[in-house]
Amino acid sequence: MVKVFTLVLLFLLIPAAYATNENSEKRVVEIHNKALTVDTHVDTPMAIMNQSLDMAKRNASPQSRVDFIRMQEGGLDAIFFAAFTGQSERTPENTEEAYRLAHQMIDSTYAACIKTPHLAHVATSAADASQLKAEGKRAIYLGMENGFPLGTDVRRVKEFYDRGVRYITLSHSKNNDICDSSTDAKGPEHNGLSKFGRKVVREMNRLGMMVDVSHISDKAFFDVIRLSKAPVIASHSSVRAIAGHHRNMTDEMIKALADNGGVIQICLLDDYVKDPDPTTEHYKKVQELRKIYNAEFEKMSEQEQQAFRELWRETREKYPKTLPTVKDFVDHIDHVKNLVGIDYVGIGSDFDGGGGLEDCQDVSQFPNITRELLKRGYSEEEIIKVWGGNFFRVYREVEQLATK
Repeated sequence: MVKVFTLVLLFLLIPAAYATNENSEKRVVEIHNKALTVDTHVDTPMAIMNQSLDMAKRNASPQSRVDFIRMQEGGLDAIFFAAFTGQSERTPENTEEAYRLAHQMIDSTYAACIKTPHLAHVATSAADASQLKAEGKRAIYLGMENGFPLGTDVRRVKEFYDRGVRYITLSHSKNNDICDSSTDAKGPEHNGLSKFGRKVVREMNRLGMMVDVSHISDKAFFDVIRLSKAPVIASHSSVRAIAGHHRNMTDEMIKALADNGGVIQICLLDDYVKDPDPTTEHYKKVQELRKIYNAEFEKMSEQEQQAFRELWRETREKYPKTLPTVKDFVDHIDHVKNLVGIDYVGIGSDFDGGGGLEDCQDVSQFPNITRELLKRGYSEEEIIKVWGGNFFRVYREVEQLATK
């Protein structure tokens, strides 16, 4: 009799479970589509140039993680394409080459959008994202990763602003003329922002261009916080209390960012989400390549650089890494929420620049993040803030300050 009762109970509960799962999935889709979603940092222009990607086609991970088709599939309304230039010796020749390359990446972004006007359009204001979403198009914003192309000419800030660039990540992996990097093996050069760097921040404030503090040293970060009249962004950084990489932000920095009214956009790059296991073969091989990259890459010819990128890809395929998960990623959002509140956190994947999780390999899988947030009890209002509400609040404030 007990067995019969148990079987009956199971048959009654199974449909209810299916209904619950179905309702939960509908809720994920409903909230995700309602949000004005933005990914604030991808390196796709570099991928377009190096791989001749067609953004109107559905490309494949891991070689490509972003295109206009997968943005539609993943319900991603807006994205920042970064014109990335690596840091080399600061000679006039190298500065001009970085300047040329930055313009080339901007050109490639415009070309991709002009080719597919029914799918995407270059956006230049915070309001553009909502308007383009209403038209069924993706908003493609421009950022610049590394202020190296500016050289020491502050007039170039306006030049890039006029081309559509709406944030500059002040430095990258090494110190430049603007500020110290968080990861330069030589240590600090300016002890934070340089005199020229202070001019750059003031000019960005004046124009309505967002100051991006990802990659810069802790001291440079606090210099920016003290100097900037506008709230600032960390376009792709995570929480150092969870993953101890120098690129991530300490609790003290996150609190200062919140006091500034800014936002930290949590990054999907594995080592920024979870500390790596140094005993694995993957870790050892990648560290060997990283040493070569840091010492030799900027001295290589274009052909040698392309060959090195191919070697890097082959090494990662031969020695695959167990990637962090969306759950690990959302732990960072939880931390920021618990530390300073829900109003100061968002998402900046670093796709096509190293970003990618086990269960979020490209932009088409972004609803997996919404699903995990919903599972953890985040409200609709909170999820909408994380996916773009917080970032666009900052963007609008930066624009408004420039009009005063």
